[in-house]
Amino acid sequence: MVSLKLLALRVSACLTAATPLPVPETFSFTVRQDRPFNASLPNVTIFATGGTIAGSVASSDQTSGYRAGALGVDILIGAVPQLLNVSNVKAVQIANVWSPSITPEILLNLTQQVQRELDDPYCAGIVITHGTDTLEESSFFLDLAIRSEKPVVFVGAMRPATAVSADGPINLLEAVTLAADPMARGRGTMIVLSDRISSAYFTTKTNANSLDTFRAGEQGFLGFFINIKPKFYNTPSLPLGKPYFDVMNTTSLPEVDILYGHQALNPALAEAAVNSGAKGLVLAGMGAGAWTEPGSEVIQKLVETHGTAVVSSRRPADGYVAPHSFIYGGGFLNPQKARIMLQLALNAGYEEAQLRTVLEYYG
Repeated sequence: MVSLKLLALRVSACLTAATPLPVPETFSFTVRQDRPFNASLPNVTIFATGGTIAGSVASSDQTSGYRAGALGVDILIGAVPQLLNVSNVKAVQIANVWSPSITPEILLNLTQQVQRELDDPYCAGIVITHGTDTLEESSFFLDLAIRSEKPVVFVGAMRPATAVSADGPINLLEAVTLAADPMARGRGTMIVLSDRISSAYFTTKTNANSLDTFRAGEQGFLGFFINIKPKFYNTPSLPLGKPYFDVMNTTSLPEVDILYGHQALNPALAEAAVNSGAKGLVLAGMGAGAWTEPGSEVIQKLVETHGTAVVSSRRPADGYVAPHSFIYGGGFLNPQKARIMLQLALNAGYEEAQLRTVLEYYG
């Protein structure tokens, strides 16, 4: 069993301290390296960004209203001593924030450091701890921007570390076990929560509160865990024609905004987004991407006069969105993933034909 008693003692010390020091939103340093080394085990690096898995609150029966990113990665690792039976763990604290505060700068820093670590022949795999609210966006970003056969595994939790039956410790143990497993190679970036293994390319958060929330409705899971051992359903494979974007020398990303479709939507919101600096727009359309007639007139004007790249996605949980005459189709990508794809494609300097290919075929 996971050492929850050890975690509770350490968290208690944090909570009863005088006034906690402010935690910077973005930083990068490698933490303790004094853990025992076993030459027979693979080496896994954990990059920590904060989130619920590192959250704490005064009451153990409270699962909302907690402070996400309150605990450092050393406390998370110390609470799961079984990790040392699986791999030699190195940890890097990239950030310590709740996931809605993940910025493009944090994301680029994380991607670049992960790529460098994967390029080290002594590194077997990567685990990234992350808040669940935007985990699907960050994991999708890395799935498009990392080039390596080695496993990259995102992991989070739906309950803070101080809660009764916190899910973070076992999720972390399973994630590190997966990253250390040779059978995990060649599968792209993966997500581990609730004993399930899924592809970052397809997976989305489906429930705001439930432990079993990350799913790929149409594509399904890659595998599951039995006694902390990963079991895959199929041999390694990647999404058909998945693109790759090199961001190793990128310091900023183009702004892309998402607009939500509904009855009597305000067409002026699209103009406001472009006037405030958006280079691209993603429309979370009704049904299979429907938009109102007044709204469509404004969108067409923005495309013609500003050259704005506009992608049509969908408001429903699943489905395919085809292109329109002046709007790129988002395919199977939900709005938040279509935004990441468009952002990376614009950053790469893609023109219209390339955008249609990467969005309408790969999407």
